[in-house]
Formats: sequence, structure tokens, C-alpha cells
Amino acid sequence: MNGASGSTPVGVVLAVDPDRFTEVVTGLRQAGLTVTSEQPVLGTLSGTVPEDRIGALAAVEGVNSVDRERTTRLPRPDSPIQ
Repeated sequence: MNGASGSTPVGVVLAVDPDRFTEVVTGLRQAGLTVTSEQPVLGTLSGTVPEDRIGALAAVEGVNSVDRERTTRLPRPDSPIQ
């Protein structure tokens, strides 16, 4: 892992080749990903990575996509928008 990065960690969700899941996850960890959740049958996982390392994740062989996690906030139940 690259512990020298001063970039802020961001959450990411990745889709990878499910037939090579273990191998790809190992490469992602070496590229700086801290894995928080794995779904090997689906070929997806999530984790955190310094923002400046997102490109390194995408470059790992077997990675199909890298997306930043998004937070959606709903209005309060008593909000006039409801």
C-alpha cells in the first residue's frame, strides 16, 4: 500500500472480473485500496483509497469500473417537499 500519499481518502465501488476476483483484489490492495466490503460472486467490492490513487485502481488488470461512492440525503418526513 502507498502510505505516503497525502490525498484525502474517498469511498469507491469497483466492478471486477469475477473469475479472477482474488487476484484482482490483491492488485487493488497493492495499488492503495483499503477494502471494506467484498461481493465475489457479483464481482464487486467497495473500499477507500486516497483520491490521487483512483487512477491506479482503474489501471489494475481485471478492473471493469471504478466509481466514487455517492451519498444521497432525503428530505425530512415533515418537509414540504415530501
